[in-house]
Amino acid sequence: QIQLVESGGGLVQAGGSARLSCVVSKILFSINDMGWYRQYPGKQRELVAVITSGGSTNYADSVKGRFTVSRENSKTIVYLQMSSLKSEDTAVYYCYAKARRLGRDDVREFWGQGTQVTVSP
Repeated sequence: QIQLVESGGGLVQAGGSARLSCVVSKILFSINDMGWYRQYPGKQRELVAVITSGGSTNYADSVKGRFTVSRENSKTIVYLQMSSLKSEDTAVYYCYAKARRLGRDDVREFWGQGTQVTVSP
């Protein structure tokens, strides 16, 4: 009853910018936190940026000052604006959402299918 679909990935030159977006399609869920993780080949997924329902944000140290996470609550969309891209940013980026089913107290985590971002030198 909930689905996350990312878009905006692709090839970007170092120093350039790109914006990722994720549309969260939901039924009978209340979305709490949303954000982005990324995964390097052979590595575990790591947090990039998360934004709460109240608008507070949390960023990985490696992206602070370069990436900005935002959301549109009415449409349940989360964005990741990426600037000053480096080769180290090359990874698969996954949209993330933590949601509560209406009428229940527990929360669950949901993930998108991932989108590849490649930064060329």
